[in-house]
Amino acid sequence: MTPRRLLLAGAIGVAATLFVALIFVPILFGASQFIFGGGVNGGCVDVSQAGAQPAAANDARAIPADYLDLYKKAGGQYRIPWNVLAGIGKVETGHGTSNLPGVRNGENYAGAGGPMQFLDPTFKAFAVDGNKDGRKNRYDPADAIPTAAAYLKHNGAPQRMRTAIFMYNHSWDYVNLVLDWAKRYVGGDFKVVQSNGVDCQDNDLPANAGGLVQKIIQFAMAQRGKRYIFGANGPDAWDCSSLLQAAYRSAGLAIPRTTFEQWPFGVKVPKGKEQPGDLVFFNSGPGTSSNNPGHVGMVIGDGKMVVASCSTCVPNIGVKPYKRPDWVGTTRPLARSDLKKKLSELAAQ
Repeated sequence: MTPRRLLLAGAIGVAATLFVALIFVPILFGASQFIFGGGVNGGCVDVSQAGAQPAAANDARAIPADYLDLYKKAGGQYRIPWNVLAGIGKVETGHGTSNLPGVRNGENYAGAGGPMQFLDPTFKAFAVDGNKDGRKNRYDPADAIPTAAAYLKHNGAPQRMRTAIFMYNHSWDYVNLVLDWAKRYVGGDFKVVQSNGVDCQDNDLPANAGGLVQKIIQFAMAQRGKRYIFGANGPDAWDCSSLLQAAYRSAGLAIPRTTFEQWPFGVKVPKGKEQPGDLVFFNSGPGTSSNNPGHVGMVIGDGKMVVASCSTCVPNIGVKPYKRPDWVGTTRPLARSDLKKKLSELAAQ
């Protein structure tokens, strides 16, 4: 992984529960990578209930009224649960109340800015002029909040909510914390839909595979939900062949970098005889043909592969069937004599 970003906690709020929460956040996220950055402010001023008793921090009434209106408006427009947007806004900047760098202007050390903590290129790619003033400003919550909704929608929400939040910020701890706040804001009455194979039934490694193959597959499966970028070599993004090269490398084995090089590298296996860890190739992509496939995945069993599919696929990297019309063939790198020798050397260490 690239150096992981530290989610800093603001130190405001007087209630003991908020103090505990502020300590909890940096502990939880100290080892997590943050793509969009941002800090957490432990509490919000209840501006919507003037004269009333202060709302609890986990109550939707504690969200500033202007932010709450924007969350609900953007949620309705993009068919995203407003409370998920509010959960992101809470975790990132305490609904814009954080005094950390990059919230109201400028950027933090990772380049993130605004109440929803966008990197500038990402914001520009999905920016929404929410208040119709002719400008798209990542520091203006009227623009930043609907942009966050548009980005979640692009990544599969609400049908693939956990993956969409993961793509917003590549940490499953972050996903869980956002959803925890989302549930609090609606009194716990909230269910998350997830239907794309990420964080679902595909987590078990194949029982009929040896320890080495399980290690290879485990690495590849751990990359699910990350981005596909052609030519990328990790750790935050991969293409189809670099993912598999890295998976084999995690077990101390070297295979070629590109799909075109990987196809002739392994021992050919008849269709129907594939095993976990084998590579399956497809006549897909520029310059490919039936004898020169340009796309590759890794067999995990039961007709499924783990694969870095494409930049517009949801998820970019995930589990899919490999028995499809453009399936060219299968190879087994572990059947090569040089890899068998390497395996013996590794076993002897």
